Amino acid sequence: MKVLYFAWLRERIGVGAEDVDAGGAATVADLIETLKGRDARYAAAFGDLSAVRVALDQEQAELDASLAGAREVAFFPPVTGG
Repeated sequence: MKVLYFAWLRERIGVGAEDVDAGGAATVADLIETLKGRDARYAAAFGDLSAVRVALDQEQAELDASLAGAREVAFFPPVTGG
């Protein structure tokens, strides 16, 4: 599955996109745990999940959303406007 990182998440992890084998990850939260186990960069990026938003196939989703059928997961910070 394609995983995209935006803004400070991309900066902390060091890549903007990568193909990830989601393995047995059933939900977005499971995928995050798998990513955090990769190395310290991922652990730091996903250390405060209150500051992370997610989209599945370009539709905003929650952390407990199922990955079934998803081809793309994007992680980004909350967006503010003015």
